Amino acid sequence: MYNLVGAGLIVIGAGLGLGKIGGSAMDAIARQPEAANKIQTAMIIIGALLEGLAFGALILGK
Repeated sequence: MYNLVGAGLIVIGAGLGLGKIGGSAMDAIARQPEAANKIQTAMIIIGALLEGLAFGALILGK
């Protein structure tokens, strides 16, 4: 029972984190379109690390 609650919290936290990263990146690109490639690359790297952390937490919480 508690494992399911923990898994749900992990997924919610990861979803909120990815949404914040994406929104902030879009704001930054809107302000400085010439830096879009650097911002997008950083956003993808951070997103991949966040997803990896979430998957690791799900596996360890099982």
